[in-house]
Amino acid sequence: MRLWPALLAVAALLVPSPASATPASFDDEVFYQMFTRSMRDSNGDREGDLKGIEQSLPYLQRLGVTSILLTPIYPSPFYHNYFARDFEGVDPEFGTMADYRSLVRAIHARGMKIYLDEEFQYVAYDHPWFKSALGNPASPYSDFLIFHGPNNTKPEEGPFGITMAARFPGGETGITTVNMKSPKVRAWATDYLLRWVDPNGDGNFVDGVDGFRLDHMMDDLDNKHIMTNLFDSFWQPVFARLRAKNPKLHLIAEQWDWGYGGDFLHRGHVDAAFAFPIANAVRTFDKAKIVEAIDKTATAIPAGKHELVFVENHDMPRVASDAGMTPEKLRTAATLGILLKGTPLIYYGQELGMRGIARPEYKSDEKDIGNREAFEWNAKVEAPGQANWYKGPKSYWTERSAKDNDGISVAEEDRDPNSLLNHYRMLLKLRAQHAAFRTGAQRVIQTGPNDLMIERIGGGERFLIIVNLSNKPAVFDAKGLRTNRSKGVLKPYESVVLKE
Repeated sequence: MRLWPALLAVAALLVPSPASATPASFDDEVFYQMFTRSMRDSNGDREGDLKGIEQSLPYLQRLGVTSILLTPIYPSPFYHNYFARDFEGVDPEFGTMADYRSLVRAIHARGMKIYLDEEFQYVAYDHPWFKSALGNPASPYSDFLIFHGPNNTKPEEGPFGITMAARFPGGETGITTVNMKSPKVRAWATDYLLRWVDPNGDGNFVDGVDGFRLDHMMDDLDNKHIMTNLFDSFWQPVFARLRAKNPKLHLIAEQWDWGYGGDFLHRGHVDAAFAFPIANAVRTFDKAKIVEAIDKTATAIPAGKHELVFVENHDMPRVASDAGMTPEKLRTAATLGILLKGTPLIYYGQELGMRGIARPEYKSDEKDIGNREAFEWNAKVEAPGQANWYKGPKSYWTERSAKDNDGISVAEEDRDPNSLLNHYRMLLKLRAQHAAFRTGAQRVIQTGPNDLMIERIGGGERFLIIVNLSNKPAVFDAKGLRTNRSKGVLKPYESVVLKE
C-alpha cells in the first residue's frame, strides 16, 4: 500500500503513539487473537503463559491493538484447551489465577480490553461432571450431560461424531456433550460467566473481562435435533443476566457454519459475529468474490450490530503460506483486513507474515499445530521467550515454517520501515486517526474487472482504497477525486489509499 505524502507524514505513521483511552465503542476496537500457548514463554519451559502475554502488552499497544482475545485458558487435556477438564481456574501450564488477575489489571491499566474464548457445549471424560454422572443417575451432575441407555451408561458423542479423540502429544480422551436444555446447566453457565465479568461481585469491572467469544455457537447443537431453539432457551437468558450486570459487555459468536452471521446477529442475541466470507474472499484475490462478500455481509448486519473482519485465525492456514503469495498480496490483505468496514481482528503473528499450514498426515489435533506455531519474537527459533511447546521429533517441529534469520520476527522487522510489521502499524494508526475507517460509510465503486475501488466516507473525509487484482501492472484513475495525485501505476496485487 502507498500513502501519498499529502495524506499523512509517513515518518509519523511508522512511530505510532500508544493508545491512551479505552475504546469508546466496538467500532473503535482492534482485536488481536492469541493462541494462548504460543504467544510468549516467560519462565523457560517453552509453554506460552499469562505472564508472557503481560510482557507482550507494550508491543501490542505499539502495534495499535486495543483488545486481546485469548483462546481458552481453563484446564484441558488438549493443547488447544477446548473440551475442558474443568472450567474452574487456569491451566497450570499457563500460570495461576494470580497471574490471570495481574494480566487483567495490566490490560485495563493500558486502556485495553480482554476477551475470553468459552466453549462449554462439551467436556472431556475426565471432567468432574462426567466422572460423577457416568453410571450414576443419582449424581448431582446427571442432568448436566446427555446419556442414552439405562443408568447413564452410554454418553452422547461430542461434535463431529467424535467419541474418543486422539490428541497431542499422544493418547486419546473421550468427549461428550453438555445438556444445554437443562435449567441447571443454564444457571451454572450464567453464574460461571458472571464470575469472569465481576470476580468479586462489587460492580466494578476493572478486574473482569470485557467480553466473550462463544465457540461453535449453534441454535440446534450439531444439527442433531436433540437440543434445539438454543438461541432463545439458553443463550438469550444467559446473555440477559450478563448484560444486566455489565451493559458494556460484548458477546461475539463464532458462527458454526462460517457464514454471514445474520441469524446470529438477529436471533442469536450476540453483538458481533465473524466475517468469514470476507476472509475467504480476500484470500482469493478475486474481485467478484470480494465484492459479493462485502455486499452480502453489509446486508446481513442489522443496525447496532457488528462483524469482525479478519483474514486468518487459529483454524485456518496462514495467509503467508497461501499458494502464489507475494509481498504485495500480503500488504493488500492487510489493507483490506484493517480498512474495510468492520472491526479488525489480527491473528497473532499475522502482522509479521508468519507462515503455517495444517498437516494432513496427522489425524489428531496435531494436524493444526502448523497454524499455531510459536510467535516469532527473535530471529532465532529457539531464543528465550519463544513458546516452542511442540518441540520434538515430529514433522510439525522438524519441518516447521519458522526458520532462523528468515526475516520474519519482531527483532528483524521492528526497525525496517518497509517491513510488513510496520505496514500493519501504519494501517492501524491510519484507522485510529480517521473516523471514515471506523464508522464511515462504505461503497464499492464500479470499475474494470480487475480493479477494486472502495470508498470510505466519514468525519468529513473521503478515502479511496484501490487494489490491482491482476498479475500485471495496472494504471489506476481515481476519477472525481480532488487531488493532483489521482493517477498512478500499481504492481500486481498492490493497493493504494488516497484521501480527497
